[in-house]
Amino acid sequence: MAVKFELLAQDKHTGARRGRLHTPHGTIETPVFMPVGTQATVKTMSPEELKELGAEIILSNTYHLFLRPGHDIVQEAGGLHRFMNWDRAVLTDSGGFQVFSLADLRNISEEGVEFRSHLSGEKLFLSPEKATEIQNALGADIIMAFDECPPHPASREYVKVSLERTTRWAKRCKEAHRRPHDQALFGIVQGGMERDLREQSATELMELDFPGYAIGGLSVGEPKPVMYEVLEYTTPLLPRDKPRYLMGVGSPDDLFEGVLRGIDMFDCVLPTRIARNGTCMTSVGKVVVRNASYARDWEKLDPNCDCYTCRNYSRAYIRHLLKADEILGLRLTTYHNLYFLVKLMKKIRLAIEENRLLEFKKEFYEQYGYDV
Repeated sequence: MAVKFELLAQDKHTGARRGRLHTPHGTIETPVFMPVGTQATVKTMSPEELKELGAEIILSNTYHLFLRPGHDIVQEAGGLHRFMNWDRAVLTDSGGFQVFSLADLRNISEEGVEFRSHLSGEKLFLSPEKATEIQNALGADIIMAFDECPPHPASREYVKVSLERTTRWAKRCKEAHRRPHDQALFGIVQGGMERDLREQSATELMELDFPGYAIGGLSVGEPKPVMYEVLEYTTPLLPRDKPRYLMGVGSPDDLFEGVLRGIDMFDCVLPTRIARNGTCMTSVGKVVVRNASYARDWEKLDPNCDCYTCRNYSRAYIRHLLKADEILGLRLTTYHNLYFLVKLMKKIRLAIEENRLLEFKKEFYEQYGYDV
């Protein structure tokens, strides 16, 4: 078995779960936030720094690694772990989301998706079989079924056709999967914002008995209350003894709301992307450290943080680095944001164990500046 999920505790007042995910490259404490290493690197971070800040699993992207350097080269290197010198767990997404959001002139058929590379314009083709073959070559611990992520908004008719195709593709991915002993293939629940279609998708995928399930097609432009409502009725449909993964979500409020509704795994480029723009998540809310008001601010980024950045550097110095286009500035803000979210998830796990998640959420929201 490539992964084994252990449910350790459930919050008495909410749907939150405390678990442990065992993989061939180590054990992951859940709920967990996974930093995104799109092209076999978390931008600006070394693997040693990721370990130091507490990351137990990172995500890489099938579409981007297929385009460059090519999955054959990664396989020749001994797989993603050896290629990028990361000996902890890796999850690869299927490439479906990128094909639908980045690629030009895509053509969807039952067979798969024909598209043009956003890098070279070259015509390429991804099918469930091809996406699975690429991920088998990359060698991640958790791999994702190739799905269609419908846009928002989309008509009910389109979403229904799309989710039914996603189910057929999931079955083909399972049949094409060559490494079930050391790679866990997760199914992805689609269905847009329609309750009965989400139920249909979850039911059909559970019949295929995947070792874990993701909820896709959210955080694609819909209002947050709508996303939370979809989670409210979708997450309980999924098996209690298997991990549940909400794709593409990573702001502190979304992490709390997802955990409260029973989600175990999250990923998002948000913390690293906003870090490179000079925005830092702190216990007292967002700090846009590029702003002129920090030019003579000798305090650390976050008064309550003990990360490497906060132990050693002032807001004024970090602002100077960013304004001068110095790479160290991006590294320091990225380190801080990832540390902040990894530590937040650790506090959330403890709060679940102690049945005080709602109180912790209230405290955090008050400090961060969210509406309680």
